Amino acid sequence: MHVDLLTLYFLAIGTLFASSGMTLWERRAHPMRSRVLTILAAGYATLAIGCATVTVRHFLPGAAGSAISNLVLVSGYLLILHGVASSSGRQYRNGSVALLILLALTWVAAGTRWEDAVWYYASAIPIALASGVTSYELLRGDGHKVSQSRHIAVWVTGIHALLYAARASILPLLAARYGRPLVAVASEMTMYEGVLYSVILPMTLLKQIREETHDRLLLESQTDYLTRLGNRRWFFEEGARVIGDETRNGPICLLAFDLDHFKRINDQYGHKTGDEVLRVFGEIARSVMKSDAILARIGGEEFAALLPGHDARSAREVGESFARRFAETIPRSIDGVAIRATVSIGLAQLGSEAPTLADLLAAADMALYSAKALGGNRVVLAPTASRSEIA
Repeated sequence: MHVDLLTLYFLAIGTLFASSGMTLWERRAHPMRSRVLTILAAGYATLAIGCATVTVRHFLPGAAGSAISNLVLVSGYLLILHGVASSSGRQYRNGSVALLILLALTWVAAGTRWEDAVWYYASAIPIALASGVTSYELLRGDGHKVSQSRHIAVWVTGIHALLYAARASILPLLAARYGRPLVAVASEMTMYEGVLYSVILPMTLLKQIREETHDRLLLESQTDYLTRLGNRRWFFEEGARVIGDETRNGPICLLAFDLDHFKRINDQYGHKTGDEVLRVFGEIARSVMKSDAILARIGGEEFAALLPGHDARSAREVGESFARRFAETIPRSIDGVAIRATVSIGLAQLGSEAPTLADLLAAADMALYSAKALGGNRVVLAPTASRSEIA
């Protein structure tokens, strides 16, 4: 069934306004993405207005109708780019303003004499640029995992960019050879793709934001709010997964930490200072441990680190390095107050005497109690650790 060009424009206008409304409504469920969603909604609405001005552009004198329509459309694409980029804390404000000024000057220079050439060919260049950079920003991401919806959005904006790039570079050559009827066919093809763009892109961007919100909430449920380390539940889930991995090679050790005389710190300096000590503990732990370490706060001032690939010797080195750095850092980091804070550490290695995570943690806790009894600020090995590897 053939659909005329005007009908396609009306379809695009309707879908874009609908997408704008749904995107604005979505702000209620995603307040942290309110700014991004507002910009995207403004972009869709601007594109819809641009499509509407296209349908009446011939009623304005000279090339004014075409120029205004093109500028409004490009503004819509730039708003979408700005919305996608702002989700990662980036912006293209200066570049967008410069592009619009350059486009306006192009229309002024072209006038009515070159109106068709600019409208059918040159006007596609800024749309191709804006869509191409949007695709790049989506591919670049914002630290979240790359989801299927993001892949689709990359493809949609990338194909849109290529289509308009071809319209600016290849279509003039084909039109010179085959005549204006080909240009009319190309315009209809562009609008068919534009209608799909106006439906698919908003839906995939909304799905992407929903997925990111879900991932963030999941992460928050697994994270200790103060230290930003994992929480107890996450530690046992991840630890069981690592220990139960049949493809795993190499030893596994566990370090159990407990801050020495932490109650005295709270009583003498206040809970705010105690919280700051815990926060600094988390920062140092993340910097000392490797990225594959499973770090968690499992109690008030109790922490644990599961170290895949570490035998008792290397795990002890990690523990001693951490204890030394923690003791040296705390006096300088808590509001200039000379606070003495140290940590006792128990170490256990996975083996026949401690075959499960619960057994491993229990063994490390026993070694931790021994470290406390010896005065703290030290690493003590559990019997389950292979002492032959330490000697």
